[in-house]
This record gives sequence, structure tokens and C-alpha cells, in this order.
Amino acid sequence: MSGARADLDREKAAAARAAVAEVRDGMIVGIGTGSTVAFAIAALAERCAQGLRVTGVATSLRSDAIARAAGIAMIDFADRATVDLAIDGVDEIDGRLRAIKGAGGAMLREKIVAAAAPRMIAIADSRKLVDRLGQAPLPVEVLPFARRFVQRRIEELGGAPHMREDAAGSPYRTDQGNGVLDCGFGRIHAAAELAAGLSAIPGIMGHGLFVGEIDALYVGRGDTAEYRERPNRPG
Repeated sequence: MSGARADLDREKAAAARAAVAEVRDGMIVGIGTGSTVAFAIAALAERCAQGLRVTGVATSLRSDAIARAAGIAMIDFADRATVDLAIDGVDEIDGRLRAIKGAGGAMLREKIVAAAAPRMIAIADSRKLVDRLGQAPLPVEVLPFARRFVQRRIEELGGAPHMREDAAGSPYRTDQGNGVLDCGFGRIHAAAELAAGLSAIPGIMGHGLFVGEIDALYVGRGDTAEYRERPNRPG
């Protein structure tokens, strides 16, 4: 493992441990998706092995499998209306805790679980902090039937959509069987307006622009985590 990779992993682990420290006995915890969340699953499994009693709901089939293998009791979110706490990673996040998510293809389930939680905690390494969103592509989950229609509407909003492919070069499919358009918007100056515009397009099942869902952030700084809360300002 390279030195830079090891440094990032230390930051991810520090952020994950800090977030998992907020989990209390008896909670139902929403578990996100991605490389940083893998550290949170490991930290939560360690606490469970020490006697913490929690139940998890996962935002992806992959996270569900990892959590179960780690010994965490998991249930299907379809049987729940709420969770007590959600923990998830981000692709990038700004100072107002607005974020882009979805590199792992789970942004629709992630947003549902975030909406079901009274508190959502984002975890990230320091490279994920940005002054303004838009350096990372914005993923949009699209109904295959509406692909070309949605592409055109996104272009009208100023985006450059590209259909995501899997490792074999075939169209990527989410756990719901939908496609993903990775959309370049450049620097996003009006995140709330863009989020509303995307949500209004028929055929878009979900998008990875999180404007008001994230309540707090733990960002890794070396072996420690810096804590931030979302300011009480409109998105």
C-alpha cells in the first residue's frame, strides 16, 4: 500500500470511528455504501462484539453482505419507516455540508435512508472537502425506458451526462436495475435549485445531490477526526 493510500485510509478510519461512537444501544442504524463506510462497518462490528446491541439497514446489497459477514444483525429497510441514525460517505462535500454522493451507485437508497433518519452523519477523508461542489460528477439514477429523454433534459439544465458502464463495458445497473448517468455540471453555484430541477424530471429515480440531508460531518485529519455541523442556512 502506498503512503498516500495509507494516509487516506487512516483518515477514513478515524472519521468512521468517531461517527460510530455516536451509536447507542438499541439503535437501528442506516449503513451507507463505499470505501469509507467499510471502516464504519468494521468499527460497528467491533462495538457489537463488545456487547453493543444494534440492528442495521443497508443502502446496498454489498454493504448488507459486508455487515452480515462482520456479525452485525441486519434487517430489510422495506419493513421499516424510520431509522435512528444514518452513517454514510460522500464523493465530495462543502462547508455547508451539501454533498455529491453516488459513485457506488446507491444514491437513491442512500437518500431514502437519510430521509428516514432524524440525524445523518457523513464521514470522509480530507480530500473530499471542497470549496464548491462540482469537481466530482453528479450521478443520476435513470429508468432505462427514459434514458434519452432524461439525457436531453439534463443537457437543458447545463449538464453533460454520460452513461455509466460496468467493468465489462456493459450498461451499469443499480440494485434496482436502473442505469446511472454521471453528469458534469462544472462548479455548482445553486445546489438547491439544481436538485429541485433534477427531481422534477420524469424518469429520474434519484440523484446524488444532497442539499439538506446531512446534519453532521466527521472528516479525518491524520489519526483524528474533525467535527462539523450543518449551518442553519438555506441550501
